[in-house]
Amino acid sequence: MQRDEVEEYVGRCQQLIESSPQMDEENTKVKLVQPFLELLGWDLYSTEVALEYTIPMASGSTHVDYALLVGDSPVVFVEAKPVRSSLTDDEVSQLRSYMRQELDVDWGILTNGQSFEVLTKNRNENGGEEVSVVQFELGDLTENPGVLELLTKESIRSGKSDEVAEQVAQTNRAINALQDNEDGVTDAVTDAVEREVGELTIDLEEQAREFVQGLVSVLREQRQFVSDKPQEEIEEEPDKADDSSEEINAKRSRIAGTIDRTEIEGDGDSRVAVFPTKESGVPFLEENEAWGFVRVGSEFDYVGMYVTGDVREIKYVARVADVVDPDDAELLREPMDYKDAAKIDDGKKVITFEPGSLYELEYPIPFESKYPQGLRYTTLEKLRTAETTDDVL
Repeated sequence: MQRDEVEEYVGRCQQLIESSPQMDEENTKVKLVQPFLELLGWDLYSTEVALEYTIPMASGSTHVDYALLVGDSPVVFVEAKPVRSSLTDDEVSQLRSYMRQELDVDWGILTNGQSFEVLTKNRNENGGEEVSVVQFELGDLTENPGVLELLTKESIRSGKSDEVAEQVAQTNRAINALQDNEDGVTDAVTDAVEREVGELTIDLEEQAREFVQGLVSVLREQRQFVSDKPQEEIEEEPDKADDSSEEINAKRSRIAGTIDRTEIEGDGDSRVAVFPTKESGVPFLEENEAWGFVRVGSEFDYVGMYVTGDVREIKYVARVADVVDPDDAELLREPMDYKDAAKIDDGKKVITFEPGSLYELEYPIPFESKYPQGLRYTTLEKLRTAETTDDVL
């Protein structure tokens, strides 16, 4: 799959969504979901794609929007929802129940054209229970088109998708093990280094702990958008990832504290640039009291940060100090430690904040139906008074 094909698809869909944010289900299917299936290599005008596929249930039968077939057997179920709605736990559970009725259906996709959740049957654990392995947003695909390789017709048919899912599960198990036994692994690393080189003048235990925490961060970046737990399990443990993030950055976080949005000082007409970020981007924000690497075309006074994934809310705000080249930003780590070379190309900048102005919002602005898939502008007054993201964007 070519990157330019993905970028063209994303751009076209974003324009459609922007021009018709209240798009109903039928239009969502035709204009957004079906092109998505074609992008994955499935031929809608052949017998390998069945619309309104009948599923036998204990109480009779029901239908799934799309079934993708290999030969005569369905292998992927796709359930579509309208753009104007968000994906819910009930809809994920519904897709799981559909998959459970067909022995050969190992994969399920739930989407409203701008948010996607992918399920698979975990045959190695939990008795083949359907679990969520990938969640991503439409805008994520321009930077990470590789996530689609999991779902292409070629990958499904060849079994490569199963291999990728197992690799994802292994990565998640490693992350959980490192987090659950951080103290033990830290002690083991400390002891190993001391045996090899003897005592050092630095705080070796602290360095070993940072190594373990950094390893977890690298593993998270590697898996990209991935969770090996069912959605309801994630929502039952909403503080686990946050607690880990706070522990990792406790000594280097430059967040000044929390703030009520009504107490943000400044002219209500001041311009606010709202950027999206995955949760993996939050350490950059906290460590550097800055945001990057981005393209900006006009001036603004504040930055608001919308965190994607499970968070889905505008969670941080800061006052802008300057916009500089990455090499001039005095970052805690080297730019290459945050992004790969392809993403730090000419023209991308780092936005530095006024010292002490980066705050976490006491009452974050939750997602309703609109979210910033890229840079969006608003005003400070809207940021102060908004009930949902629809009031901001």
